[in-house]
Amino acid sequence: MIFKGLLEDARSIRDRDPAARTTLEVVLLYQGFHALFYHRQAHWLYKHKHFFLARALSQFARHMTGIEIHPGATIGKRLFIDHGMGVVIGETATIGRNVKLYQGVTIGAKSFKANPDGSLVKGVKRHPDILNDVVIYANASVLGGNTVIGNGAVIGGNAWVTRSVPDGVTIPSNYVG
Repeated sequence: MIFKGLLEDARSIRDRDPAARTTLEVVLLYQGFHALFYHRQAHWLYKHKHFFLARALSQFARHMTGIEIHPGATIGKRLFIDHGMGVVIGETATIGRNVKLYQGVTIGAKSFKANPDGSLVKGVKRHPDILNDVVIYANASVLGGNTVIGNGAVIGGNAWVTRSVPDGVTIPSNYVG
């Protein structure tokens, strides 16, 4: 099942990148595809409570691709990470179908809750939900566990987004809010 979905991912990248000539080229040469290949396996390990192995595989993938995807992140079909160096996707993030991320994008936490003794609260939602058909341009940061980026939204480059964005809305480059 993991590998069947990966072929769909590779074909989707080929179809959405004007520079891609063949599916084989994507499979062999695209770091965004390689990161997704490793993530799909690491996520399976994570869901089956093999946390150490999942993290080890995700860190290997980070080393190989420059893209860091926590194995707990839930990623839908046909994610395209274009020029992916520096992309970070946090543990509790969810990413829908047909999403495109460019280099340097962070899908991260805005803050961390603490217990009265100062220790961090674990197991809570800290990272955004990115719905379907979203494009997030280079170096944008989308932060916070209550943040939802709606279907078809576009986030401009260098934007700093900490609030939800409705379906179909475009957030301009260099936006802060």
